[in-house]
Amino acid sequence: MIVCIAEKPSVARDIARIIGATASHDGYMEGNGYQVTWTFGHLCTLKEPHDYTPMWKSWNLTSLPMIPERFGIKLIDQPSIKKQFAIIESLMRKADRIVNCGDAGQEGELIQRWVMQKAGAKCPVSRLWISSMTDEAISEGFSQLKDQADYQPLYMAGLSRAIGDWLLGMNCTRLYTLRYGQNRQVLSIGRVQTPTLALIVNRQKEIENFKPEPYWVLATVYRDTTFTATKGKFTCKEEGEEAFATIEGKPFEVTKVEKKEGKEQPPQLYDLTSLQVDCNRKFGYSAEMTLNLIQSLYEKKYTTYPRVDTQYLSDDIYPKCPQTLNGLYQTKFGGAPVYAEYIKPIGGKALRKSKRVFDTSKVTDHHAIIPTGVIPQNLSDAEQRVFDLVARRFIGVFLPDCKFSTTTVLGQVDEVEFKVTGKEILDPGWRVIVSTKSEETGDKEAEERTLPTFVKGETGEHQPTLTEKWTTPPPYYTEATLLRAMETAGKFVEDETLRAAMKENGIGRPSSRASIIETLFKRHYIKRERKRLVATPTGIELIDLIREDLLKSCELTGIWEKKLRDIEHQQYDAGQFIQELKEQVTTIVSDVMRDPTNRRITVMPPEEEKKKGKKKQ
Repeated sequence: MIVCIAEKPSVARDIARIIGATASHDGYMEGNGYQVTWTFGHLCTLKEPHDYTPMWKSWNLTSLPMIPERFGIKLIDQPSIKKQFAIIESLMRKADRIVNCGDAGQEGELIQRWVMQKAGAKCPVSRLWISSMTDEAISEGFSQLKDQADYQPLYMAGLSRAIGDWLLGMNCTRLYTLRYGQNRQVLSIGRVQTPTLALIVNRQKEIENFKPEPYWVLATVYRDTTFTATKGKFTCKEEGEEAFATIEGKPFEVTKVEKKEGKEQPPQLYDLTSLQVDCNRKFGYSAEMTLNLIQSLYEKKYTTYPRVDTQYLSDDIYPKCPQTLNGLYQTKFGGAPVYAEYIKPIGGKALRKSKRVFDTSKVTDHHAIIPTGVIPQNLSDAEQRVFDLVARRFIGVFLPDCKFSTTTVLGQVDEVEFKVTGKEILDPGWRVIVSTKSEETGDKEAEERTLPTFVKGETGEHQPTLTEKWTTPPPYYTEATLLRAMETAGKFVEDETLRAAMKENGIGRPSSRASIIETLFKRHYIKRERKRLVATPTGIELIDLIREDLLKSCELTGIWEKKLRDIEHQQYDAGQFIQELKEQVTTIVSDVMRDPTNRRITVMPPEEEKKKGKKKQ
């Protein structure tokens, strides 16, 4: 008998239907030589400190650092989990072969491997690896099952991540709680959550400590068009007034008119982070809400696997794209075709194939998020919005470049030079499928200002102005900008290509960033004020307490993240990663224990005041 194990009952039912396991039993389906069972996400977890030794049950500084000789796993202590595991264990012990049908990613690999280990499975194991849940993809996946051994590096990366989080989280949370928490408050420290909190706190301090400074901008209106002085801003009012005096009453002369035509390529396809960024900007959805929505669309077979960090498709997807577009062509919302008018002009022709879209070398386990071509039915409003973004982005990559012309006009009054720029869309190309908001700059209106016709050498009267302005602080983080900051280890990067290169050293995985942000909310370290993310007094004080760069530096955490990716690609040793973390944790414990100051956390979330005892969070 072949036992297939999926991550959710709904996924198991789809797989069972395709492979002919149609008879229902308690906790599994059976038929055609298969038994298909399921987990509910994680059934197993790493053992807790007290599972290794009774000494580690009570929170005590003398027991730190807690470093087990060998890490072990245990079943999560819930009746429903124990019941389902007993069924899985019974099936696996009698199995001739197991097919791991877990989510095709690091976390999915870890979930199923731990269950198989705990169940004592001894038979050969195959791996189902698919990027969408369509019937076709499942059938194709079963015809091309992989050997479990091919995914050993993926498992080692997931295991190293889990052990690393345990080592840092368990030790540093106890260390900071006991040393600085006044026996009243758990101070939660995490490998990714603490540097993320530090990003928010540091930005907030920058804003609070910002001192606005005045500057003056010299401009003039000629033929109802505002020209700005090319010298830029004046930091001294007297200088600005002096420049103003030299041009007042003198004629304005156009010295140069330059017109350049340009092209703008379609935006790249979505990875999870860019989709979460857009959903936050456009709809105010949290990162977690977007992840849940796109996961739902994946499970309903309408979009491909969502937990991805690439914006490319492999070349073998290209021949399947006409079929996907055909599904979108037939898609209707509210009885009206949504995408037909955009797809019609490119139908029946060879589709555009760009290296910015199709590049096998940029795809590892999974490709960018795209529609599957299955026509969506009965979507919620929120699901429809997310699907619409994915669909339009996919159609857009096959549409022509947007053509525009940029006109730059230079003018002069006495010795002062002025400039104005206007942009005119000549052919919208891919922009027909997006809103008038600029896709590339978030919510800024795309500059599409057409200038009057100016001729070099013309002169005339003008009305100069000297305007006082004030420098402004950096903006508060929103979930959109925080996700981008996590992706680039806190560095501000607007260029799409450079940002993609920096993903290697981002903090957290695309699939985990939403839960990290939610954890900060649950700990009451941050709160929302409209779209802003604001650190609470507790969050600020916690970061102020932490002096160890290893705990709060995005750059250092990004280096750890890069090592985990390298483990996955067999370019770094998992044992070395764990050993380094053990040494780092030992150093942190030693440094904090030697802290001669009497620092204590004084600000607490309201509910902490009511809690009694030290409850591990």
